[in-house]
Amino acid sequence: MASRLTQLTAKAKQASQFVAKSGCDYYKNLMEKNKKYVVNPPTIDKCGELSKQLFYTRLASIPGRYESFWKEADGLKQLLKNKKDLKVEEAGIAAMFGIELYLLFWAGEIVGRGFTITGYKV
Repeated sequence: MASRLTQLTAKAKQASQFVAKSGCDYYKNLMEKNKKYVVNPPTIDKCGELSKQLFYTRLASIPGRYESFWKEADGLKQLLKNKKDLKVEEAGIAAMFGIELYLLFWAGEIVGRGFTITGYKV
């Protein structure tokens, strides 16, 4: 255990030396590559304006998303009406999607109960 701690400490020291040596260069290169996204001057007012723009842009995209959702729902209805024409591959994909959804809800329940399977904390 002590040797493991020594190894971890050495790796942490090595990482911090690397960051100290090349962190500024990395930051400068990153900012240079992405300077088209930086708003000058970077003031609190400008940040507030940008956050409002993002919020209202997202709100404006809701009708398009709503329409896309109903197109997908109509496609699913048509698929269910024509079950005889359903291919094995499409059925397999649908089954895998259903299983994935079930497992995600199951995992969410476990997380919600504090990572206990039975609901009782040990």
